[in-house]
Amino acid sequence: MRQVVATAGHVDHGKSTLIRALTGTDPDRLEAEKRRGLTIELGFAWTALPSGREVSFVDVPGHERFLGTMLTGLGPAPVVCFVVAADEGWKEQSSDHRDAIAALGIDQGVLVVSRTDLAPERVDAVIAQARTELAGTGLDQAPAVAVSARTGSGLDALRVLLDEVVGAAREPSEHERVRLWVDRSFTIAGAGTVVTGTLGAGTIATGDRLELCGAERGEAVTVRGVQTRGGPVDRIGPVSRAAVNLRGIAPEEIGRGDALLTPGAWQVTGTVEVRRMTGESFADAPAQHVAHVGTAAVPARVRPLGEDHARLTLARALPLRVGDRLVLRGSGSRWVRTGAHVLDVDPPSLRRRGEGARRREQLEALPLSGDAAAEVARRGAMTAAALRRRGITPPPDPAPGLRHRGDWVIDADALAAWSVRLRETVRADGAADALSAGLPRKAAVDALALPDPSLLDAVVAAAGLRQDGGRIREAGEPAGLGDAEEPVRTLEARLAAEPFAAPEAEELQALGLGARALAAAAHRGRLLRLEGGVILLPTAPALAMRELAALPQPFTASQARRSLATTRRVAIPLLEHLDRRGWTRRLDAGHREVVR
Repeated sequence: MRQVVATAGHVDHGKSTLIRALTGTDPDRLEAEKRRGLTIELGFAWTALPSGREVSFVDVPGHERFLGTMLTGLGPAPVVCFVVAADEGWKEQSSDHRDAIAALGIDQGVLVVSRTDLAPERVDAVIAQARTELAGTGLDQAPAVAVSARTGSGLDALRVLLDEVVGAAREPSEHERVRLWVDRSFTIAGAGTVVTGTLGAGTIATGDRLELCGAERGEAVTVRGVQTRGGPVDRIGPVSRAAVNLRGIAPEEIGRGDALLTPGAWQVTGTVEVRRMTGESFADAPAQHVAHVGTAAVPARVRPLGEDHARLTLARALPLRVGDRLVLRGSGSRWVRTGAHVLDVDPPSLRRRGEGARRREQLEALPLSGDAAAEVARRGAMTAAALRRRGITPPPDPAPGLRHRGDWVIDADALAAWSVRLRETVRADGAADALSAGLPRKAAVDALALPDPSLLDAVVAAAGLRQDGGRIREAGEPAGLGDAEEPVRTLEARLAAEPFAAPEAEELQALGLGARALAAAAHRGRLLRLEGGVILLPTAPALAMRELAALPQPFTASQARRSLATTRRVAIPLLEHLDRRGWTRRLDAGHREVVR
């Protein structure tokens, strides 16, 4: 089992020193960090715990000036190591980091009291104070340990404690969809572009095609190789620090805040609705914020929908789902203003007066996990895949008020309304034109304003209508043909007596049956039209097969013509029609046989 742990705590409380003592790796990579003794950028290290479990550390800056970088490190991490120095106790940036952890909903971790060699007598008081300050975050009851990185005291106990925390941590599935938030991008000679990030769920393997959601571009990329802890692997699962070598993309085209995704599995959105979980109310919030989610930090415009709900319009689209947690900072602010829970990643438009108030009421009633039935009802129908893209579990089948048709989940009220409207439209089409062969499918889709044309079959079935040849009409007996009804009946009677004596053009003209009337009769199943303008009854093919089956096999077209007592003008199109239906088979240029 692997796990990723991020540090948190006030500047200069020994977070980086602690990681160095645990792993033997200095997480401060920059010369400026070493010179100033101050973490500026994210640092990374790893070690094996006593059980053999592997843990990677993301070391974050503690100084208030680098709050954005701290949020980048904390965002994708599921576990936190919160550090408070024994000699100083709880400080200002301790509160900032606590607020960030609460906003992000991180509730797994360990409390570490560092620098105990400087104030051993204060350990119990500092732990008590930290638990009080962490109340309500989920970390107030986290296991605590006192250590000194300088003397080594307590480090073994910390390793054991981390082992227990990692072993008890929630373990995501390696089969989930991938969303790797990128925190670094660089080039390695001979390898090309490499990005790193924390893989919180799913699996990435060499050769995978992933979707890039980035500020510079969004398209498919190919995984050239995967590394973890400095060594190549064929595949990597959660929860891991991953280095992914990408083919066909320059390092300047991907960077911090971008994401690598399972293709087609995520809703990429620039507008979300959220519920306040921590921090200040939305009611008097400034219009402009910076939204932090994963490793991304993007400007966001806030439209309050009451005190606890708001609509955020992001400066660029991000791959988000219902249930994601994000942090809002005031533009230019160095402190966390609000922690929010994403409720909707594809909210409805709010253009008319009063819609904002109604939407607030809907959001207040919405569960944190989303409401599949409400999502479907709002749109009339959704695919199960679309629900999953949004982070909502599709409803079971059957479910109250819903109908399942293949991958589609349809609102029962919407289906009933569409059915009524379709029946009315089909009847209106027939009333307006007696020769209409039925309502074309495209016209039906347009009239119903369906979310997707593939839903039409379900609506036709629910409406009790029938369709063939791309046309929809009422079920039951064929409808009349208006002025053409009497001539068609006359022709039907004549062909019933002489099934293969197809009328000539002059006879059709004398009856007043033009091409449009014949097409309408054919669509209604009253007549059969063959190549060359040959008109017969729909029963003619079956009658012909009786005669042809009695002939010596194989037979010629001339023998078939004589057997059917018809002309070559009729026999050839009829035989070709039988070939297409698979009732007869052509053996060579002159012979056919009945397929038995």
